[in-house]
Amino acid sequence: MKIAMLGLGKMGGNMTRRLLKSGIQVVGFDFSQETVNQIASVNGMIPSTSVADAVAKLDGESPKIVWLMLPSGDPTENQIKDLVPLLNKGDIIVDGGNSNYKHSQRRGAWLAEQGIGFMDCGTSGGIWGLENGYCLMTGATPEVAKVLEPVMKALAHEDRGWAHVGPVGSGHFTKMLHNGIEYGMMQAMAEGLDLLKGKEEFNLDLAQITELWRHGSVVRSWLLDLTAESLKVDQTLENIAPYVADSGEGRWTVVEAVEQGVAAPVLTVALQARFRSQDSKGYSYKLLSLMRNAFGGHAVKTK
Repeated sequence: MKIAMLGLGKMGGNMTRRLLKSGIQVVGFDFSQETVNQIASVNGMIPSTSVADAVAKLDGESPKIVWLMLPSGDPTENQIKDLVPLLNKGDIIVDGGNSNYKHSQRRGAWLAEQGIGFMDCGTSGGIWGLENGYCLMTGATPEVAKVLEPVMKALAHEDRGWAHVGPVGSGHFTKMLHNGIEYGMMQAMAEGLDLLKGKEEFNLDLAQITELWRHGSVVRSWLLDLTAESLKVDQTLENIAPYVADSGEGRWTVVEAVEQGVAAPVLTVALQARFRSQDSKGYSYKLLSLMRNAFGGHAVKTK
């Protein structure tokens, strides 16, 4: 099996490496030719010099599968439009980025009119996905989902790390809510640890406590694991600015709650806290920034 991967950044590059390790051939393209050459020389990816070249190197594959790992919005929108003339009826485009689910629904309907299949794939796992596998939430027709099954199995964390959750749009919708929940969990953990640190009379060791909580406690989680490991290295966080970026999914989750008329106070406040961090100071914000870096490799703003 052979697919094309467009976008070889932190996520796309590691997903390509994992596919190659699983025996799936990958034709890769990125605007950084250095990145293309590096993955090709070290991991055995088939290099390409353009999107058209990547698609051409899928000749003989039926259907041709083109996977996008691009920023949401115009980059993904424009790339999908540019791909259509290069593909044949029955070929498939996968959007593995963090697109708005409403955009995915619209794109899927338009591509169906062109005779091209579409899958929206919510992808979680961050920079650890290469080693541990990814959690994949996919939206597609049953026919498209069946074609992509070998790719999902190669990328996923064990057998239960992927699922066809519903029709086009449902994969990105599920990932959106996943990230909204993530906001709430991170905020609760950061605030609790901030309170522990603030009890100066006890002189508490946060590295010791977070390590303790990893074993048998109700709040144990991968997020706690990453936080505990980071705090072993540095508890003061003096070189981290208390600035926490917010991604599109967090905002979209809160908008969805408003549109459905569903109360989601924790998720909403977690988003608002990130807004506040961009104009405030505090240890909990440093912890949030630390967590984002630990699981996703997101840049940390330093002083």
